Amino acid sequence: MIEYATTLSAATVELSQTVPSPCFVVEQQALERNVSILEQVQKQTGAKILLALKGFAMFSAFHIINKALAGTCASSPDEARLGREEFGGELHTFSPAYTEETLDYLLTVSDHIIFNSVSQWERFKDICLKHSRSIEFGIRINPEHSETKTALYDPCRPGSRLGMRADALSHADLAGISGLHFHTLCEQDSYALERTLRAVEEKFGFFLPAMKWVNFGGGHHITRPGYDVEHLGSLITDFRKRYAVEVYLEPGEAVALNAGIFVTTVLDIIDSGESGLKIAILDCSASTHLPDVLEMPYRPNIIGAGEPGEKPHIYRLGGISCLAGDIIGDFSFDEPLSVGEKLIFTDMAHYTMVKTTTFNGVRLPSIVLSDNGRIKHIKRFGYEDFKRRLS
Repeated sequence: MIEYATTLSAATVELSQTVPSPCFVVEQQALERNVSILEQVQKQTGAKILLALKGFAMFSAFHIINKALAGTCASSPDEARLGREEFGGELHTFSPAYTEETLDYLLTVSDHIIFNSVSQWERFKDICLKHSRSIEFGIRINPEHSETKTALYDPCRPGSRLGMRADALSHADLAGISGLHFHTLCEQDSYALERTLRAVEEKFGFFLPAMKWVNFGGGHHITRPGYDVEHLGSLITDFRKRYAVEVYLEPGEAVALNAGIFVTTVLDIIDSGESGLKIAILDCSASTHLPDVLEMPYRPNIIGAGEPGEKPHIYRLGGISCLAGDIIGDFSFDEPLSVGEKLIFTDMAHYTMVKTTTFNGVRLPSIVLSDNGRIKHIKRFGYEDFKRRLS
């Protein structure tokens, strides 16, 4: 029976009161439960699942993940190097465009290299095919089928720069290309994948019999409670059987879903000028620490907090940077907040640490691993981390 990591243990939440602030706390047992689900999918379908480093790259936790997953996927030389040196297994690389310098390096570490366009493939084809290592090469395709409502995260929105449309690929010479890659999903279920596969087969079915592998991309919310893993399995198994191809999936979020929290502290409480609404200034920043809050945008969950008006005390949570819009959102609480009080944001392991910045000189959050109620301090950042980025 599948055990989903819906919440962290009470011990981890309790110990969060003792960690530095602000701080990411990742729980080993939650990661293990997620990885166990992904491992079941691999075993039942024969597909290979890769960790998308763009979603989760905490390499001190790779020993928990690489025992089960087939490898990693990267989008830059530095991600590729991290995957090769710290994770092992297969390494697949995709970028919207390569320079000769970056490709020269990627050819030394990658097992699959995926090109975004035929023009890039044609430019570098001779270099690739003459390389001494055995490498598979692929083309990213655009099924022109949108499943993602937020345009920022929709690779198939009109005018997308990602992937080849069917009409642009129809007369291309694909000699040397052994696989196709597509990506349409963002935090979605297997039924969104089913619709995508219909679009892929309708537009690119002519090319599939000649391929050795097909990469279904990321965005598969496999470890989310209620995800239909059996349906996913049937889609993969049927596709592999009909086209005699190897299937890859590359989730990032599903690996670390519900496996981490973010701890922050109230520094000050001020009057908002609006009736019934106070502002709590935190020692974190949406802009630097939780940028998806502003990019997506979305309102994260806080343990013990409710929607505005749900509980009697309403606060607008503001960040520590000088950006006027550094606002995390409006929340309500049972009791008034106080200076020095810690707040805990949930589900903060994925697409958080990988996006943090030191804008405004705001220090990066500490990183902690929780293992059965024991805290392991992984990293604490300081002035030199800020300085080294600038000159």
